[in-house]
Amino acid sequence: MAYTTSLRGYTLKRLEEIGQADIIVGIPCFNNDKTIAHVIQMVSHGLDKFYPNSRNLIFIADGGSTDDTREEAKEFQIKPWQEKLVSIYRGVSGKGSALRSVFEAACRLKVKACAVVDADLRSITSDWVLNLLDPVLDKGYDFVAPVYIRHKYDGTITNNIVYNLTRTLYGKRIRQPIGGDFAFSLPVANFYMNQEVWETDVARYGIDLWMTTKAIIQEFKICQANLGVKIHDVKDPAKHLGAMFRQVLWVLFTLMEEHESYWKIIKGSQPVPILGEIAAPEPEKIEVTLPELISRFRIGYQQFSPLWKEIFSDEVFQAIEKAARLPIEEFSLPVENWVKILYELAATFHAWSRNRFKIIELVTPLYYGRLADFVHATWEMNSIEAEKIVEAQAQIFEDQKDYLLHMWEEKTKLPENHTSDWQIYD
Repeated sequence: MAYTTSLRGYTLKRLEEIGQADIIVGIPCFNNDKTIAHVIQMVSHGLDKFYPNSRNLIFIADGGSTDDTREEAKEFQIKPWQEKLVSIYRGVSGKGSALRSVFEAACRLKVKACAVVDADLRSITSDWVLNLLDPVLDKGYDFVAPVYIRHKYDGTITNNIVYNLTRTLYGKRIRQPIGGDFAFSLPVANFYMNQEVWETDVARYGIDLWMTTKAIIQEFKICQANLGVKIHDVKDPAKHLGAMFRQVLWVLFTLMEEHESYWKIIKGSQPVPILGEIAAPEPEKIEVTLPELISRFRIGYQQFSPLWKEIFSDEVFQAIEKAARLPIEEFSLPVENWVKILYELAATFHAWSRNRFKIIELVTPLYYGRLADFVHATWEMNSIEAEKIVEAQAQIFEDQKDYLLHMWEEKTKLPENHTSDWQIYD
């Protein structure tokens, strides 16, 4: 069922009663009863501290939580002169529909600026409110992406895939394209709200990346906000990030398809201003089980190597084959190989109209192999030193963009689904 609005009747009525606001801060949530009150508290404090003379709305966009998230949100007392609205959005499940409801509310209230922050944050402070909103309200920016200080093994999908590809494809060095905490102007909210994306899988599990990509392509004025340390509900990459890898890569490749004419002519990349200062303690340590990563890579090789051999060039497959034979203490799947793996995979995705998600599923073990190499290389480094490795990797992605363009054309020339083995994944 297609929904013409993500707002329910009682939400529309409440927005009509409010009438107009200067600032709206949206908090998309689903089963976050342990953290939602803290996030609301910090947002309320920030709005009171920095924008006491503005008309402010805290908009909680819930996805039908089955815990006490909405009750916690409703019971938390904000400042008497602030507005709070707790709403259950309409539409497909996922953060996209939650953000759609925030965009709609922002447009109905004709706000000057809108911010969204995740509901599972434990490190959010009142200063986040200023650093996100000030670029829009006082400096003329349209879209504000976050910059965090994170532990070297937090955000591994961003560090090894999303930052590199977004920077290379679209020419902007936005460090956290899927960071989750953004701010934007009313024209941007209006643009987002009117796009035909809300019934799709992109909205279901790739809305942050979609927002960032659209902001670049539409040439909105973009900056980044320094938010300091990000502490949220993190997980061991070896055990929990396979599904996210598949979802993010699918959205990345889908956006590549949509914007092929744009990214093909982009050369190099430009820095994006980082605004705001914030006190930053050390990020929490994240434990990674290196043997588990390598084991998952090897099991994947045993299961899928015949199919990998069909997908990838001889050079790339030989590098994978070599990595699978290395002992743990010598394990390596260098970034130069990883770049070609992703570029050849993107080209395969482009060339085939069927089995696209299955293609990504069966290469998930390669992500574990790449992550194992990154962990191995940075084991003795602190997070600042590891960040230099991430930047060096991103430059290699840029330097190899011609290889992506070459493979994009070469894969297109091949007969679709030219290997009979693929029929088992129909």
